[in-house]
Amino acid sequence: MRKVRREVQAVKFHRTQVDGAFLIELESFVDERGSFARSFCAREFESHGMEAVVAQCNISTNRERGTLRGMHRQRAPHGEAKLVRCARGSMFDVALDLRRKSPTYLRHQGFKLSAVNGRMFYLPSGVHHGFLTLEDDVEVFYQMSNFYTPDVAEGVRYDDPAFGIEWPTSVRVISDRDAGYPDFSASGS
Repeated sequence: MRKVRREVQAVKFHRTQVDGAFLIELESFVDERGSFARSFCAREFESHGMEAVVAQCNISTNRERGTLRGMHRQRAPHGEAKLVRCARGSMFDVALDLRRKSPTYLRHQGFKLSAVNGRMFYLPSGVHHGFLTLEDDVEVFYQMSNFYTPDVAEGVRYDDPAFGIEWPTSVRVISDRDAGYPDFSASGS
């Protein structure tokens, strides 16, 4: 029997254009068995000023390429920090900062997340979130810092010209709720 030496690998945190949001890359240890990577460590997340509480985990399955979900958030005091990972397929994931007192107010940034690249996106509480699938059969896994509270959930239009988000492909599937959000200037946000 061959023994394999195990090394604990670090998580790489990359600051983004949205204050408090991070693109996270995992460092995998690879050997003849496969790979291993640590995807969450409360101490490491807290050392970067991130909420490290996991109150709820969600899975979103999306059948068709071009499925858009977003742009959502929950109002305080029920705001949710989110850690988002694409478990199957690929997607374009976006953080939109509409926190009035934030130094990055009205900025957004998006990244391609995929099962292949293994990247994750951390969004702080109060930031709007949305994603667009880039292929059929996409599965998304979320860790949330707070419980879903429907009466404080809100959103803005994904294609509102006030934000100028450049989605990498056309939207083919969207819920009535997400398509019906008002313009940002009319919403009073």
